[in-house]
Amino acid sequence: MKESSGVQPRFQIIKNFIVKAIGDRTYLPEAQIPTEYELAKMFSVSRMTANRAVKELVAEGKLIRYQGRGTFVAKIQAESPLLEIRNIADEIRERHNVYSNEQYELEEEAADKVLAGLLGIAVGDPVFHSLIVHKENGCPLQLAERYVNAKIVPEYITQDFSVITPSQYLSELFPLSEVEHIVEAIVPNLVEQKLLGISAETPCLLVNRRTWSDNRLISYARLIHPGNLYRLSSRSTV
Repeated sequence: MKESSGVQPRFQIIKNFIVKAIGDRTYLPEAQIPTEYELAKMFSVSRMTANRAVKELVAEGKLIRYQGRGTFVAKIQAESPLLEIRNIADEIRERHNVYSNEQYELEEEAADKVLAGLLGIAVGDPVFHSLIVHKENGCPLQLAERYVNAKIVPEYITQDFSVITPSQYLSELFPLSEVEHIVEAIVPNLVEQKLLGISAETPCLLVNRRTWSDNRLISYARLIHPGNLYRLSSRSTV
């Protein structure tokens, strides 16, 4: 059997350099790292080699790319409990950070076959559709796309969600009796990448959530989080 020479590939040397710099806090969370061109020059390698190193660290959640801005050290991941629903604004403030959001859609539409099945209503029934990006210290943390049964929550479309989040509004009106969570790892589409300010290489967590109150299905939500900024946890007694 041929023995390994022990020489590391050049892209791995660059990765090790960046990881060490993050570990010893030369590169702090949210700090911008050198460009691929600068890394290639520093290590006397091709830009393709530098790109591979950066791309792998993005996939591992250590770095995050923002289109048009550059590559930055990922923040320490925010964590949310999977088995309960909390107001994301409260979570962020409890970490002593600043919460804000941007609303992109709030409209009424007719349920198609897929939405009708998810909400337990008839095709063509009215639903309210909201699309909001929740931010922590100005950085997008969650893209929340929510569909609400308009017959049960007729005032949803009139709310000012810069003052109260949809989750808080719904939970105050309709105490939860049942919650369904389905979690997936996804590659966000181009629109989702733009709204979250991330590159195509950034892995994301998608939480599909349905909520009931008194056996009435209230809402269905798609909650997308950049995977290098967010994690979900659960703990139960068996």
